[in-house]
Amino acid sequence: MSTEEKLKTLEEMNRLAELGGGEERIAKQHAAGRKTARERIQDMLDKETFVELDKFVTHRTTDFGMEQQKYLGDGMITGYGKIDGRLVYIFAQDFTVFGGSMSRANADKVVKVMDMAMRMGAPIIGLNDSGGARIQEGVESLGGYADIFYRNVMSSGVIPQISAILGPCAGGAVYSPAITDFIFMVKDSSYMFVTGPDVIKTVTHEEVSKEDLGGAMTHNSRSGVAHFVAEDDEQAMMMIRELVGFLPSNNMEDAPVHPCLDPVNRRDEHLQDVVPDDPNKPYDMKEIITTVADDRNFFEVQPFFAPNIITGFIRLGGHSIGVVANQPQLLAGVLNIDASVKAARFVRFCDSFNIPILTLVDVPGFLPGTEQEFGGIIRHGAKLLYAYAEATVPKVTLITRKAYGGAYDVMSSKHIGADVNYAYPTAEIAVMGPEGAVNILYRKLNDDERRQAVDDYKTKFATPYKAASLGYIDEIIHPRDSRFKLIQAFEMTRNKSKHNPVKKHGNIPL
Repeated sequence: MSTEEKLKTLEEMNRLAELGGGEERIAKQHAAGRKTARERIQDMLDKETFVELDKFVTHRTTDFGMEQQKYLGDGMITGYGKIDGRLVYIFAQDFTVFGGSMSRANADKVVKVMDMAMRMGAPIIGLNDSGGARIQEGVESLGGYADIFYRNVMSSGVIPQISAILGPCAGGAVYSPAITDFIFMVKDSSYMFVTGPDVIKTVTHEEVSKEDLGGAMTHNSRSGVAHFVAEDDEQAMMMIRELVGFLPSNNMEDAPVHPCLDPVNRRDEHLQDVVPDDPNKPYDMKEIITTVADDRNFFEVQPFFAPNIITGFIRLGGHSIGVVANQPQLLAGVLNIDASVKAARFVRFCDSFNIPILTLVDVPGFLPGTEQEFGGIIRHGAKLLYAYAEATVPKVTLITRKAYGGAYDVMSSKHIGADVNYAYPTAEIAVMGPEGAVNILYRKLNDDERRQAVDDYKTKFATPYKAASLGYIDEIIHPRDSRFKLIQAFEMTRNKSKHNPVKKHGNIPL
């Protein structure tokens, strides 16, 4: 065979590999409103940066006539490329080949890129679109899943791991995305569940659709499994690009610094009255977040789950900052089970990857009630307390209004390791609200005496000055100066060095 013929063979092999399951199955994928694995990769990565690995791998199964059905690549595309010029590794399930099912051969491909990502210290992104384990391979397929799960755990907190669910993801396959840092889903075309509607109907006699059981909005709003929802595949890829821009490549680096043209000393007069005079009147905490952020850009994480607490990323002076904030517009910003778990995991992510944390506080306490107590609010609330106390990254806290009871302690107070604690003049730092406190302290007052006692309590405790006099608040600031004060604080803490006691790991109250 001549060199020319060998080159033609290579070209033909490349063509067949890139065709996946063939034109008919690609058309079927498009008809379902979903892109192919290769199209998704091209959308996500910088143009002409994708380098494919193991393009010609095929499965090794001979049972059930599988030796007659072989496709180059075997339904899994793996390799590396760049997002905004930075290295990332990627694996993408190709639904056009055996429904994207997991074989031992394509599990080996995933394992290879995950190991490379760890060695090179770069994020790993998985695009999931699969019918699950390849039944013809039995335990070999299951073993492949477990090898991937193990690497997910070993990579956790070392390199960012991002998952996109772009079709089905069911059975044991869900546990790889579940271990990763962030999960993206797509409306109307992606779903996740451990057992599907048919099995549920057989076992529990419940009737539920795939969408209601494990669709994008179910997992973004009810279960909290997913973090982002996109309208289509292309938007999901753009959102992944934006997220990666806030993150470092690994736990030994800092997040990239972006040029900042937004003046660091910008004053915003409208913040002077963003917090209402009436302590029971709601307002939108996102208004403060977007106002202080560079270019007013806030990339929110889990916007539909536990919306009484806000999590997400901003930049201050070009530097990535993780934000945790109570949302007085919903449930008065109270801490409940879902809010505690949502915020705790986000705080731990930021701490793992050297991203400083800004906490904005307006919290009346923990949500009372039998549902919360029986659900374990003590255990779940402790997760947030644990996460903040454990975090060694720079932590800056701004109390805008209420900081009552144990929730004051939990929300990154000075006592659990915050570096800089600010308060607005509207801050109220106390064990509880004035009316409740007076009812406990003075049980036999008439109406006039009670009103006077409430006013006295407000004067003494419903202000930031008592806490400031004790050094628990470092500075009481004008709201209009929020951006400059926060940038100053994070700049001052940039070289912070703190090390927790040496141990294998703590025992967080899971």
